[in-house]
Amino acid sequence: MPTILHEFDWPDRVVVGTVGRPGSRTFYLQVRSGTQIVSIAMEKQQSALLADSIDEILDQLMSTEGNPFSVPTTTPVELVDNEPLEQPVEEDFRTGTMTLGWDPSTVQIVIEAFPIVVVDEEGLGDDPLAVVDAATADPEQMLLLRIPVGTARAFAKRTHEVVGAGRPLCPLCGDPIDPDGHDCVLRDEP
Repeated sequence: MPTILHEFDWPDRVVVGTVGRPGSRTFYLQVRSGTQIVSIAMEKQQSALLADSIDEILDQLMSTEGNPFSVPTTTPVELVDNEPLEQPVEEDFRTGTMTLGWDPSTVQIVIEAFPIVVVDEEGLGDDPLAVVDAATADPEQMLLLRIPVGTARAFAKRTHEVVGAGRPLCPLCGDPIDPDGHDCVLRDEP
């Protein structure tokens, strides 16, 4: 079966947003170009790592002598997007492997996302349900996203804000505090 490729070269919108209450939120990377919308579920940690990695690439590019790619130091005001995810959110797939790159020919950040692939075969170690790397297998779907540097900076900023908008952390143990309370267990000091 051929891979369904969700490809966006110059999307109208690319954001990370959530559905649900803090503590039980589902994170989505949502991309829109015209009427085509793709929403892929992600883990909170994947979202944070993606934003950190994009910022790191942009900061490295910005430090190139003369900033030849015109990488902005902050989010351009005209690219700020604080709107919620477009509804209804229909999950195309749950993200497993992601790759991040740079295309100097188009001056764009390149994101590839592959779904989690679970196989049920004998001989895959102790776990009969093993997760494999979809990038090396033949995935059913794939997201290929290219975004310019200004949009990438805005995307990373928003993603950091969305990730940070969850439950507050306990100042004593560092665990999230639920709206219904928190049983604080102080961590052992090393």
